[in-house]
Amino acid sequence: MKLAEALLLRSDYQKRVEQLRNRLLQNVRVQEGDHPNEEPKVIMDELTELLEKLEHLIQTINRTNLHTHYDKTQSLADALTNRDIIGQKRKIYSELIEQATMRHDRYSMTEIKYVTTINVKETQKYIDELSQKYRLLDVKIQELNWKTDLIEQ
Repeated sequence: MKLAEALLLRSDYQKRVEQLRNRLLQNVRVQEGDHPNEEPKVIMDELTELLEKLEHLIQTINRTNLHTHYDKTQSLADALTNRDIIGQKRKIYSELIEQATMRHDRYSMTEIKYVTTINVKETQKYIDELSQKYRLLDVKIQELNWKTDLIEQ
């Protein structure tokens, strides 16, 4: 199995876990004299089995990421961390720009005037650079995901 396929399977498992959790919560309590639509024990058993599969899959994905070379200096796991940090920076600075450029209309001269304390143009340029770095990293990561075989124990 390729790493990309395992990542898709992980996503499916996570969605399924959430669905089972919701079904379990809906059937854990009923009015006295009524019966649940589904037996909670059956759902719990299915959930336990699925979580065990998910745990094994995540461990296998993590092992593969750690042992796959992204380039000569870093593993795929390092590249993923780098991409996530760049994504966080980009999000924070985008929110900063949004806040800095928010218009506050004043209806009289006695109302408080707000001024921007950062250079919006430079900050936007920085966001654009982060976005480009993120895209380039992501493209190579996705390529590696489809080329890399999952490392089983």
